[in-house]
Amino acid sequence: MTQSNHSPAIPRPEHPRPQMQRDDWLCLNGLWDFAFDFSCSGVEQDFVTTGTYPEKILVPFCPESRLSGIGFTDFIPAVWYRRTVALTRVQCAGKVLLHFGAVDYMCRVWVNGRQAGQHIGGYTSFAFDITDLVHPGDNVITVYAQDDVRSQQQPSGKQSEHYDSYGCYYTRTTGIWQSVWLEFSPLAYISRVHFTPDAYTGTVQMKVSLVNGSHARLTVTVSAAGRRVWTSTLPCADQHVVSTIQVQDPKLWSPDAPFLYDVTLCLEKDGKADVVHSYFGLRTVEWHDHKLYLNGKPLFQRLVLDQGFYPDGIYTAPTDGALEKDIQLAKALGFNGARLHQKTFEERYLYHADRLGYLVWGEYGNWGLDVSDPCALEVFLPQWLEQLDRDYSHPALIGWCPFNETFDAPFEHPRRAQDDEVLRQVYLVTKAIDHTRPVIDTSGFYHVMTDIYDLHDYEQDPAIFQTHYGTLRPGQADCYDERAPRQRYDGTQPLFMSEYGGTYWSPNPTRMANWKPDEGWSRWPKPRSEEEVCARITGLTTVLLQSQAFCGFCYTQLTDVEQEFNGLYLYDREKKFSDSVYEKIRLAISAPAAIEHA
Repeated sequence: MTQSNHSPAIPRPEHPRPQMQRDDWLCLNGLWDFAFDFSCSGVEQDFVTTGTYPEKILVPFCPESRLSGIGFTDFIPAVWYRRTVALTRVQCAGKVLLHFGAVDYMCRVWVNGRQAGQHIGGYTSFAFDITDLVHPGDNVITVYAQDDVRSQQQPSGKQSEHYDSYGCYYTRTTGIWQSVWLEFSPLAYISRVHFTPDAYTGTVQMKVSLVNGSHARLTVTVSAAGRRVWTSTLPCADQHVVSTIQVQDPKLWSPDAPFLYDVTLCLEKDGKADVVHSYFGLRTVEWHDHKLYLNGKPLFQRLVLDQGFYPDGIYTAPTDGALEKDIQLAKALGFNGARLHQKTFEERYLYHADRLGYLVWGEYGNWGLDVSDPCALEVFLPQWLEQLDRDYSHPALIGWCPFNETFDAPFEHPRRAQDDEVLRQVYLVTKAIDHTRPVIDTSGFYHVMTDIYDLHDYEQDPAIFQTHYGTLRPGQADCYDERAPRQRYDGTQPLFMSEYGGTYWSPNPTRMANWKPDEGWSRWPKPRSEEEVCARITGLTTVLLQSQAFCGFCYTQLTDVEQEFNGLYLYDREKKFSDSVYEKIRLAISAPAAIEHA
């Protein structure tokens, strides 16, 4: 993939969308004028044209982060950004598209004092066509973001609704937290491409979405390691072009061999050409007979929980290399993937997962939204659909999980019909859009409709864990589940331990001495040594690997996060254990799974 030629002084200068990349683009990361709006009155005060912006902020880092240059961690109801961008006549001659990776939560954008658009949702990407708002020379972009994690009316993931971080809630993120950039294209351009691969036939169904594409011509070229393997020129009569790519001697994508095909799409009309670079992986995911299959072979998921927090950037990785490093840290311990937890990760992360062969589940940061509220579906579904559309073509993404632990009442509380309906409708819509991946309606606690039945169990004693799951057989309906008053496994779906472990440990004796676990962790004793931690992790993992009933596990978690120190690495990604302990954990995680050979 081609890279940006922007100054290295600009943070996160790489192209944010490797599956939808143009050569003609401009990174807008860097210093912007910035202002707090604690009364949410900036629109009325005309911040757009006459407002005072007393501070500078380093985009794409949120104002709560140290990397932003501000580091304000109290509640921030609203913020303003402003930046002047110089454009040339050539750049203004066609379409000018303004992209945002993510802005939390409600965002309004003006260009030269005229509104470009509005977006709601703190996790998903969006763009505005600002062609009619810009001109050659200096142009002023103004961004307003409003955020309220305490409203119960917006998904906010693990962002704390208290002043301080607590339990498993951490520092908040407000405003811009992913890259901002401009793209320049002809009037007829490619807006989206989706790939649906079939490993059995060596084919890929391609759907290309166009703007002003009538009477244009689309040429698609597929290459393998620099060698052209397929090309076709297709007439365009509508806003979509659909075709089947047939690859000779196909190379399949898998964690062991993550082969990617490069794709170049060229849309030609009226003597102008829009060129987009993309890629796909050829693989098929299936789920039946209590197993998950990749390319027809049983696949055991050795996953780790990744929450995507960073000490200096909070939601935003300080560098592109930091995204890759998190994957490499997990692979070094024998994991073949991650559950991306309570957050929509940026596309650069998915790109690295694709090329490194790292399985991931796509999840939304649903916490903060009360699913019992009748308005929850109206709030959640449009945001979730944006994530499905953005991430559909990533081969590393093998499943969708829109919700996590949605039922916050006591375990014995009866089901509520409105909770069921939100989960059911989101599941059905997800399946209608993507039938190629399994969907878990809500991870742990409260299944309504699900392709894979998953459990959360943080038992710390391997012997007790063995009594729960050690003798379990595929299809055995009386599976142990401490949430049994809410849900019951019927023995038909594959079984997935999607959260376990979570063993607390810190090499800092003072920190461990001051450990005050929340109520959920208080029933287990504090480990006395890293050897005891190792025995717990390896023992629990061995139970799951030796069971023929489970199709995978997800260990909690990859790194410590703020006050929660149950990671396999420290929050700054440095080592937490001795090399000998890491080697024992690696051997346990990577040991053969019974289900792969049953």
